[in-house]
Amino acid sequence: MYLEIVSPEATLFAGEVTSVTLPGIDGEFQMLQDHAPLVSLLGEGDVKIQGNVEIHEDFQSKFTKTNDGATLLAINSGTVEMKDNKVIVLAD
Repeated sequence: MYLEIVSPEATLFAGEVTSVTLPGIDGEFQMLQDHAPLVSLLGEGDVKIQGNVEIHEDFQSKFTKTNDGATLLAINSGTVEMKDNKVIVLAD
């Protein structure tokens, strides 16, 4: 599935991923390929990206890698839309 993470400053990430785990306002949830369409609010926490993630050098300081190979991005809030295997995260 295709993931795009957009902040007020720039598009922080855009590319194919295996899964994305998001901090929903009522708890964490994960989306995989062919997930049902949804729109949801996000709370404070980490966006966890699984897959072959390559971050542009200008934004690498915003992301961290975990021991299990995931990539994390800390956010304060935001929204997410999933439709037709495309996930768009608008993050603060």
